Amino acid sequence: MSQEFDALFSTVTGYTALDERIAKTKAKQAQLLLVLAHPEIPLHNNLAELGARLRVRKRDVSYGPRTETGKKAWDTFMTLGATAKNLGVSFYQYIYDRVSGTLQMPSLADVITQQAEQRQLGASWQPKGATPDY
Repeated sequence: MSQEFDALFSTVTGYTALDERIAKTKAKQAQLLLVLAHPEIPLHNNLAELGARLRVRKRDVSYGPRTETGKKAWDTFMTLGATAKNLGVSFYQYIYDRVSGTLQMPSLADVITQQAEQRQLGASWQPKGATPDY
């Protein structure tokens, strides 16, 4: 696949703007072909876009945070809420668990690690220094 990519993006058309665009795409070969070595990587960023939209909607309804501390609190809780939702964890129960100090629920980081292991999301990652074979 790498050789085919090289062949396709080594084309010279004689049209300067197109040749520059082709060269820019070829320079991004490693990032563009990364999904071949790591099929668990999403091919789009729609989930990130949806998360950003939620933040904008809250800002519009509330007229934005009043202070830098408020902005950080918004960002923190929006991130915690989105992460909990993606992991299937009740955001309310998680916050209650942390604020009450009972700590009966695992941290979100631990849940991420557990789910990644169950789904074998790290199976395609090679040790440092190894090069992907594509």
